[in-house]
Amino acid sequence: MNIQILQIISAFIVLFAVIDILGSIPLIIDLKKKGNKINAFQAASTSLIILLVFFFLGEPLLGLFGVDISSFAIAGSFVLLVMAFEMIFGIHIFKHDSPAGASIVPIAFPLIAGAGSFTTILSLRAEFESINIIIALLLNIVIVFFVLRSTGSVEKIIGEGGVYVLQKFFGIILLAMSIRLFLSNFADLLTQFLPALKG
Repeated sequence: MNIQILQIISAFIVLFAVIDILGSIPLIIDLKKKGNKINAFQAASTSLIILLVFFFLGEPLLGLFGVDISSFAIAGSFVLLVMAFEMIFGIHIFKHDSPAGASIVPIAFPLIAGAGSFTTILSLRAEFESINIIIALLLNIVIVFFVLRSTGSVEKIIGEGGVYVLQKFFGIILLAMSIRLFLSNFADLLTQFLPALKG
């Protein structure tokens, strides 16, 4: 077990940027306004379990279904695209009919444990010790828990107008992220298939 503070900090920063729970606050508030129940502990713990399972079994698991990381990320980009459209245009596309409310879908998956975080933790495995990545992930999930617990307080502080502005702004950010995720992984797929097509 080789615990290194610098590796933990580096992995933490990368995961924090990808999970972007602070940027998801307007979406979480919007889900609550639509009558969805969000259990902070359930969402955080489910996210952690999903990410840990994917950390250890991700590539072999996808391989069983003949799915590569790039294809998986592209599928995730479409889910993010739909969520972005909901935030920007104020429409209701995604049906949140889970018995657990919105805690599992879409909060735990794909908002926190989604294509972006999946591909990131697999990439980090090539650079850092597993124990350091796991510690960084745990720290991020603790932050996710407290943010989910305090969205009501945030809404009171910034008011309805502030929530509306944040919702539209972060909707555009989410849209840009989904496009970037699609394009970068689509480019990876093209580089894989082009040699085969030429041959």
